[in-house]
Amino acid sequence: MKSHMTLFWGDAIEILFPGWPGSNFNSYMLALTLVFVLSLAVEWLSHTKFIKPTMDNITAGILQTAMYAFRVGMAYLVMLAVMSYNLGILLAAVAGYTIGFFIFGSRAFDDSKISKISPCEDPADLPPLIC
Repeated sequence: MKSHMTLFWGDAIEILFPGWPGSNFNSYMLALTLVFVLSLAVEWLSHTKFIKPTMDNITAGILQTAMYAFRVGMAYLVMLAVMSYNLGILLAAVAGYTIGFFIFGSRAFDDSKISKISPCEDPADLPPLIC
């Protein structure tokens, strides 16, 4: 299969693994969905709270480090998928990050009236990627 070095639109691509998703349109749609879900999961993990205040520091540190490694791994998979230069994959990744931020990171679903905490001081387990 020929490798592209410019953005293109088409369903005959290879993403992440040789032969995947192939030239089938349904497989291409599955790949778009996977990239969307991966980018959405990166935003979810960036704004979630798993560590309980009652945890000891060692356990909390190990859990926080594991979550960080998992988030970075998922973000790199999305980045590698986007490096296929397929416009559909790029749009799926941007849409996943955007919708994920809207749901988990913005004030749209915040119970408090005005949040005076900067994103880097948010009580989530992991700081957002901008910090």
